[in-house]
Amino acid sequence: MIAMILAAGRGERLRPITDDIPKALVEIHGTSLLERHLEALKRSGVSTIVINLGWLGEQIVERIGSGSKFGINVVYSPEYDSVLDTGGGIHRALPLLGDDPFWVINADTYTDFLPHDLELPANVLAHLILVPTPAHREVGDFDLIDGLVSNNGNRPFTYSGIGLYRPELLAGQEAGRFSLVPLMRETADESKLSGALYEGLWQDIGTADRLASLNVD
Repeated sequence: MIAMILAAGRGERLRPITDDIPKALVEIHGTSLLERHLEALKRSGVSTIVINLGWLGEQIVERIGSGSKFGINVVYSPEYDSVLDTGGGIHRALPLLGDDPFWVINADTYTDFLPHDLELPANVLAHLILVPTPAHREVGDFDLIDGLVSNNGNRPFTYSGIGLYRPELLAGQEAGRFSLVPLMRETADESKLSGALYEGLWQDIGTADRLASLNVD
Protein backbone atom coordinates (compact mmCIF):
# COMPACT_ATOMS: atom_id res chain seq x y z
CA MET A 1 0.00 0.00 0.00
CA ILE A 2 0.96 3.62 -0.58
CA ALA A 3 -0.20 6.48 1.64
CA MET A 4 0.12 10.25 1.65
CA ILE A 5 0.41 12.52 4.67
CA LEU A 6 -0.72 16.11 4.16
CA ALA A 7 1.87 18.17 6.02
CA ALA A 8 2.29 21.39 4.03
CA GLY A 9 -0.08 23.72 5.87
CA ARG A 10 0.94 26.76 7.89
CA GLY A 11 -0.96 25.76 11.02
CA GLU A 12 -2.33 29.26 11.62
CA ARG A 13 -4.58 28.21 14.49
CA LEU A 14 -1.62 26.68 16.31
CA ARG A 15 0.42 29.85 16.31
CA PRO A 16 2.72 30.85 17.95
CA ILE A 17 3.76 27.20 18.29
CA THR A 18 3.95 26.80 14.52
CA ASP A 19 5.95 29.97 14.01
CA ASP A 20 9.10 27.89 14.47
CA ILE A 21 8.10 24.34 13.58
CA PRO A 22 5.73 22.81 11.00
CA LYS A 23 2.46 21.57 12.49
CA ALA A 24 3.33 17.99 11.54
CA LEU A 25 6.23 18.08 14.03
CA VAL A 26 4.14 19.30 16.96
CA GLU A 27 4.64 16.77 19.75
CA ILE A 28 2.31 14.86 22.04
CA HIS A 29 4.13 13.28 24.99
CA GLY A 30 7.47 13.66 23.21
CA THR A 31 6.52 12.17 19.84
CA SER A 32 5.59 14.28 16.84
CA LEU A 33 2.27 13.81 15.09
CA LEU A 34 4.12 12.95 11.89
CA GLU A 35 6.22 10.23 13.49
CA ARG A 36 3.11 8.73 15.09
CA HIS A 37 1.51 8.51 11.64
CA LEU A 38 4.62 6.97 10.10
CA GLU A 39 4.78 4.29 12.78
CA ALA A 40 1.06 3.51 12.44
CA LEU A 41 1.27 3.28 8.66
CA LYS A 42 4.24 0.92 8.92
CA ARG A 43 2.21 -1.32 11.25
CA SER A 44 -0.61 -1.22 8.69
CA GLY A 45 1.63 -2.63 5.97
CA VAL A 46 2.23 0.61 4.08
CA SER A 47 5.61 0.49 2.34
CA THR A 48 5.82 3.95 0.71
CA ILE A 49 4.62 7.24 2.15
CA VAL A 50 4.43 10.52 0.25
CA ILE A 51 4.67 13.68 2.36
CA ASN A 52 3.92 17.08 0.87
CA LEU A 53 6.05 19.96 2.07
CA GLY A 54 5.28 23.62 2.57
CA TRP A 55 5.82 25.76 5.66
CA LEU A 56 9.23 24.89 7.21
CA GLY A 57 9.25 21.68 5.21
CA GLU A 58 13.02 21.42 5.45
CA GLN A 59 12.61 20.55 9.12
CA ILE A 60 10.48 17.55 8.15
CA VAL A 61 13.11 16.33 5.69
CA GLU A 62 15.82 16.75 8.32
CA ARG A 63 13.82 14.82 10.95
CA ILE A 64 12.40 12.03 8.77
CA GLY A 65 14.95 11.67 5.98
CA SER A 66 14.41 8.69 3.69
CA GLY A 67 12.20 6.93 6.21
CA SER A 68 14.71 4.11 6.63
CA LYS A 69 14.77 4.44 10.43
CA PHE A 70 11.04 3.70 10.39
CA GLY A 71 11.47 0.78 7.99
CA ILE A 72 9.57 2.53 5.21
CA ASN A 73 10.28 4.53 2.06
CA VAL A 74 9.44 8.25 2.32
CA VAL A 75 9.07 10.38 -0.81
CA TYR A 76 8.54 14.14 -0.70
CA SER A 77 6.26 16.33 -2.79
CA PRO A 78 7.48 19.90 -2.23
CA GLU A 79 5.10 22.80 -2.69
CA TYR A 80 7.55 25.43 -1.41
CA ASP A 81 5.88 28.81 -0.89
CA SER A 82 2.82 27.97 -3.01
CA VAL A 83 0.95 25.60 -0.71
CA LEU A 84 -1.75 23.91 -2.78
CA ASP A 85 -4.40 23.04 -0.13
CA THR A 86 -5.69 19.50 0.26
CA GLY A 87 -6.92 18.81 -3.26
CA GLY A 88 -4.11 20.59 -5.04
CA GLY A 89 -1.50 18.90 -2.87
CA ILE A 90 -2.80 15.42 -3.63
CA HIS A 91 -3.17 16.25 -7.33
CA ARG A 92 0.46 17.38 -7.53
CA ALA A 93 1.60 14.14 -5.88
CA LEU A 94 -0.39 11.80 -8.17
CA PRO A 95 2.68 10.72 -10.20
CA LEU A 96 4.19 9.46 -6.92
CA LEU A 97 1.08 7.65 -5.72
CA GLY A 98 0.66 5.00 -8.39
CA ASP A 99 -2.40 3.62 -10.11
CA ASP A 100 -4.13 1.92 -7.17
CA PRO A 101 -6.22 3.48 -4.38
CA PHE A 102 -4.08 5.18 -1.74
CA TRP A 103 -4.71 6.38 1.81
CA VAL A 104 -4.45 10.08 2.70
CA ILE A 105 -4.08 11.33 6.27
CA ASN A 106 -4.04 14.90 7.55
CA ALA A 107 -0.88 15.36 9.62
CA ASP A 108 -2.70 17.35 12.31
CA THR A 109 -4.86 14.45 13.52
CA TYR A 110 -4.20 12.39 16.64
CA THR A 111 -5.71 8.93 16.29
CA ASP A 112 -5.22 5.20 16.73
CA PHE A 113 -7.03 4.40 13.47
CA LEU A 114 -5.00 2.03 11.29
CA PRO A 115 -5.47 2.15 7.50
CA HIS A 116 -6.03 -1.27 5.98
CA ASP A 117 -6.50 -3.06 2.69
CA LEU A 118 -9.93 -2.15 1.42
CA GLU A 119 -11.54 -3.12 -1.87
CA LEU A 120 -13.51 -0.22 -3.31
CA PRO A 121 -16.58 -1.09 -5.40
CA ALA A 122 -16.08 -0.28 -9.07
CA ASN A 123 -18.37 2.76 -8.99
CA VAL A 124 -16.87 4.25 -5.82
CA LEU A 125 -14.13 6.86 -6.18
CA ALA A 126 -13.22 7.31 -2.52
CA HIS A 127 -13.93 6.05 0.99
CA LEU A 128 -13.97 8.47 3.92
CA ILE A 129 -13.43 7.72 7.59
CA LEU A 130 -15.98 9.72 9.56
CA VAL A 131 -16.10 10.38 13.29
CA PRO A 132 -18.81 11.65 15.65
CA THR A 133 -18.83 15.42 15.44
CA PRO A 134 -16.75 16.82 18.34
CA ALA A 135 -18.24 19.19 20.90
CA HIS A 136 -16.30 22.22 19.65
CA ARG A 137 -18.17 22.07 16.31
CA GLU A 138 -21.80 23.14 15.91
CA VAL A 139 -22.49 20.96 12.87
CA GLY A 140 -20.85 18.02 11.17
CA ASP A 141 -19.80 17.52 7.57
CA PHE A 142 -21.79 14.53 6.33
CA ASP A 143 -24.36 11.87 7.02
CA LEU A 144 -23.75 8.16 6.38
CA ILE A 145 -26.59 6.22 4.79
CA ASP A 146 -26.28 2.55 3.83
CA GLY A 147 -22.51 2.85 3.59
CA LEU A 148 -22.56 5.93 1.36
CA VAL A 149 -21.53 9.42 2.43
CA SER A 150 -24.34 11.95 2.05
CA ASN A 151 -24.59 15.73 2.11
CA ASN A 152 -28.20 15.45 3.26
CA GLY A 153 -29.81 14.81 6.64
CA ASN A 154 -28.59 16.16 9.96
CA ARG A 155 -24.92 15.66 9.03
CA PRO A 156 -24.00 14.17 12.42
CA PHE A 157 -20.53 13.07 11.37
CA THR A 158 -17.25 14.88 10.72
CA TYR A 159 -14.63 13.96 8.15
CA SER A 160 -11.65 12.67 10.11
CA GLY A 161 -9.00 13.79 7.65
CA ILE A 162 -8.46 10.14 6.68
CA GLY A 163 -9.61 8.66 3.40
CA LEU A 164 -8.87 6.13 0.68
CA TYR A 165 -8.85 7.65 -2.82
CA ARG A 166 -8.73 6.36 -6.35
CA PRO A 167 -6.34 8.42 -8.52
CA GLU A 168 -9.26 8.92 -10.92
CA LEU A 169 -10.98 11.14 -8.35
CA LEU A 170 -8.40 13.88 -8.87
CA ALA A 171 -6.84 13.06 -12.23
CA GLY A 172 -9.35 15.20 -14.14
CA GLN A 173 -8.79 18.30 -12.01
CA GLU A 174 -6.64 21.22 -13.11
CA ALA A 175 -3.30 21.67 -11.39
CA GLY A 176 -3.11 24.40 -8.79
CA ARG A 177 -4.47 25.27 -5.40
CA PHE A 178 -7.88 23.82 -4.51
CA SER A 179 -9.66 22.25 -1.57
CA LEU A 180 -10.76 18.64 -1.56
CA VAL A 181 -14.10 19.48 0.13
CA PRO A 182 -16.14 20.61 -2.94
CA LEU A 183 -14.95 17.52 -4.82
CA MET A 184 -16.03 15.31 -1.90
CA ARG A 185 -19.48 16.90 -1.89
CA GLU A 186 -19.88 16.50 -5.65
CA THR A 187 -18.80 12.86 -5.46
CA ALA A 188 -21.22 12.22 -2.58
CA ASP A 189 -24.09 13.68 -4.63
CA GLU A 190 -23.19 11.22 -7.39
CA SER A 191 -23.36 8.30 -4.88
CA LYS A 192 -19.71 7.53 -5.56
CA LEU A 193 -18.38 8.24 -2.06
CA SER A 194 -18.50 5.47 0.52
CA GLY A 195 -17.64 5.80 4.18
CA ALA A 196 -17.39 4.23 7.60
CA LEU A 197 -17.82 5.57 11.12
CA TYR A 198 -14.83 5.33 13.45
CA GLU A 199 -15.52 5.78 17.14
CA GLY A 200 -12.05 5.13 18.52
CA LEU A 201 -9.36 7.63 19.51
CA TRP A 202 -9.42 10.69 17.27
CA GLN A 203 -8.70 14.37 17.86
CA ASP A 204 -8.19 17.26 15.49
CA ILE A 205 -5.14 19.16 16.75
CA GLY A 206 -6.51 22.45 15.48
CA THR A 207 -5.74 24.80 18.35
CA ALA A 208 -3.13 25.24 21.05
CA ASP A 209 -5.76 24.47 23.71
CA ARG A 210 -6.66 21.12 22.17
CA LEU A 211 -2.98 20.27 21.84
CA ALA A 212 -2.37 21.17 25.49
CA SER A 213 -5.26 18.97 26.61
CA LEU A 214 -3.59 15.93 25.01
CA ASN A 215 -0.25 16.65 26.65
CA VAL A 216 -1.72 16.49 30.16
CA ASP A 217 -0.40 13.46 32.04
